[in-house]
Amino acid sequence: MTSSPTSPDPVTFEVVQLIGGVTARYHEEYERAAAEHELTGAQARLLALLAREATPMRKVAQQLRCEPSNVTGIVDRLESRGLVERRTDPADRRVKVAAATERGLRTAAQLRTGLDFAAAPLADLTPLERTLLRDLLKRMLGEE
Repeated sequence: MTSSPTSPDPVTFEVVQLIGGVTARYHEEYERAAAEHELTGAQARLLALLAREATPMRKVAQQLRCEPSNVTGIVDRLESRGLVERRTDPADRRVKVAAATERGLRTAAQLRTGLDFAAAPLADLTPLERTLLRDLLKRMLGEE
């Protein structure tokens, strides 16, 4: 006998709806900010990832949850614009890492400042409230 799924309580349902709304607004804003730099959303996300650290191509695919061949194409396009470069991993010369160039780092920083949909609402929270929100989101994502 299989058990029937239970409906979430009203607060859980509302939280899920709100997370969906925040996610949709984030993606809309990200696409708009990316377009201002003549980038697709996927290109902008990859550039933001590489601005944090040079990363092996396979790991980029895992982090973006896409096929390695997709990452290769995105890196090719970003490389042709001088935003990304491929390097040999010093720890394993067989591995290629993708890294943001100086121009790519500047563009990634401009993209971050272009994502301001949450800036005002977050500024209205106290530092303690922002810390609590961050910690709860990390916990939900299993990143404690």
